[in-house]
Amino acid sequence: MTDLERAGHVVKSLPEGGLFAGMTWRTAAHPFSLGPRLAAEIESLGRVFYQFYKAVNQLYRRSVEGGAPAWFAGLLDQGKPAELVALQRESAFRNELPRVLRPDILLTEDGFIVSELDSIPGGIGLTQWLNQTYAELGDNVLGGANGMQDGFASIFGGAKRVHLVISEEASSYRPEMAWLAGRLGAERFKIQEGGFESPDRGDAIYRFFELFDLAHVPSSTSLFRLALEKQISLTPPPRPIFEEKLLFALFWNRHLRDLWRQELGDTFYRRLQQILPRSWILDPTPLPPNAGYPGLELTDWTQLKSLSQRERNFILKISGFSPQAWGSRGVYLGSDLSTVDWSKAVDRALGAWPDSPYILQQFHKPRRFESSFIEVNTSTEVPMPARVRLCPYYFAAGNSDIARSKLGGILATLNPVDKKIIHGMTDAILVPCTA
Repeated sequence: MTDLERAGHVVKSLPEGGLFAGMTWRTAAHPFSLGPRLAAEIESLGRVFYQFYKAVNQLYRRSVEGGAPAWFAGLLDQGKPAELVALQRESAFRNELPRVLRPDILLTEDGFIVSELDSIPGGIGLTQWLNQTYAELGDNVLGGANGMQDGFASIFGGAKRVHLVISEEASSYRPEMAWLAGRLGAERFKIQEGGFESPDRGDAIYRFFELFDLAHVPSSTSLFRLALEKQISLTPPPRPIFEEKLLFALFWNRHLRDLWRQELGDTFYRRLQQILPRSWILDPTPLPPNAGYPGLELTDWTQLKSLSQRERNFILKISGFSPQAWGSRGVYLGSDLSTVDWSKAVDRALGAWPDSPYILQQFHKPRRFESSFIEVNTSTEVPMPARVRLCPYYFAAGNSDIARSKLGGILATLNPVDKKIIHGMTDAILVPCTA
């Protein structure tokens, strides 16, 4: 096939009604090639991040029980309803980890950096569709033609039925999940609205809604009760500690260094040091006069406002448990804002404490790639220099203690170079990855 024919095949293969409500993207003739070394490195990260979640869980438990600093659990719990904090500490949930892991990886001049880690990601159905569609063209996509759907199905074990409960907040992802359910078998996999509360004993629930949104998911109380009683299985577990972006800031906290090493092991600890950006929690509590923030020439967070645009090489983002904490909402790039707008963002972040903590994160500029997309309607190839975000999806099946996360596929998002914050958008190219 010519590149135009390949792109035409991709466009024609799109399911009727699309995969995202009201969203389109640009089509490239070929997958994004990582090279064998980077592909192998990304594939190995599933094990690293699953161990990271285990370490988070252990440190949280130790913090609650007095074996680690109490402020560790305190930071993760603040701003959460007391009943949700109590729920995540229940014996039925306290060892449960998310079964789907998706880091956001930015390719830089020095390698790559992981900007976030998501436990309730969108894009599972989309990436399955991309993988199978490009595999039909003969491309050896990472994860294989069916790696995403097989990986997703594996996390539910032998449950007779799997109910995908999707909130109104996440409704834009409903088409891709409905398509995926159809691929997996509509008799077993069923899409449900936020009011669904009548699963049969032994069924599995996939929670496709954030915990900040429980007020708009009427069935959540009933589903959590059934899971507590072991009548159904539920993933991801109702544990807000895994929906917080401040985990990266806690990883970099010097007071916790030895504890992280104990839980992660020295090899994984050093690996995460290489790929996680330095991050800080914007706690406005005044420091002693002779103290400063580690790694920053700052003694008060309000001093962020006086930094020059060149010095503001930071991302400011809300940590979690907020409607602003997903997608590209609540994210500010200091070097891309005027002094007035940056100052407003800093004031907003400090004013949100303690209910909605913000973090400050070192910004690593994604490198530039030469790419192009095919405009099928006009039969033309359009050059588009781009910056790239990789989203690998890992699925962990089996008992939490012995589960191993397996790569299902990798979604590449190529944004025009003038877009500083990379996310899915109409003028982005979305493709799967090969080695």
